[in-house]
Amino acid sequence: MMIHKRKRIRYSVLMLSLLLLVLAAAGCGSKEKEPKSSQTMNAEQADDLQQGSGSEETGKKQWDKMPEMSIDPSKQYSAVFHTSKGEFTVQLFAEDAPTTVNSFVFLAKNKFYNDITFHRIIETFMIQTGDPTGTGTGGPGYNIPDELGSDHKYDIGTVAMANTGMPDSGGSQFFICTGDVCSNLNSQPNYTIFGQVTDGMDSVMAIAKTPVGPGADGNMSKPLEKVTIDSIDIIEK
Repeated sequence: MMIHKRKRIRYSVLMLSLLLLVLAAAGCGSKEKEPKSSQTMNAEQADDLQQGSGSEETGKKQWDKMPEMSIDPSKQYSAVFHTSKGEFTVQLFAEDAPTTVNSFVFLAKNKFYNDITFHRIIETFMIQTGDPTGTGTGGPGYNIPDELGSDHKYDIGTVAMANTGMPDSGGSQFFICTGDVCSNLNSQPNYTIFGQVTDGMDSVMAIAKTPVGPGADGNMSKPLEKVTIDSIDIIEK
């Protein structure tokens, strides 16, 4: 019994270590460890994705620095997502992650997220979006600092910034936890949690159930149908 128990422990530690290695290396393909040049997240690959400039490829506006603070962290903010698979609402944690929420609200109000796809889907883990190029390599033209250390946990419905595993490398890409695998991130919380789905989780799971095929790296995470964010409404109370 002791031998079997030790094997199980070693196996669990190995699997968790592999997951964390993948997340730290990729956030989730480049071949450079440049925090200003990539922001992605994938549980099944272990190379960095370079962030493209985006402006010429997509027509989306780019900024050379993050926006100045325009939200009031003492107020309550929520985001209503209108997607091709239904609507859902995210409570934004303005008090715990003010810089991240401020950036997200800024981009949403500037319609940056309109018509952007969910470019990576792993049903047991998360759905990822926020890249104007749809390749996992794009961003808004700037990076934001990490806001870690809150009491929030990675759980189904958690909304967090994607990054490269390097400090302060978030931008516009984010992921929504859709499966138990996401909870493994709690042992090494390197991704800023800035919201929680409070309504419409059925729509989120409908996105998560989108059929996928192999992506450029060979992993089963590329949606076989186009799933988009049509628009986002920001509600302030």
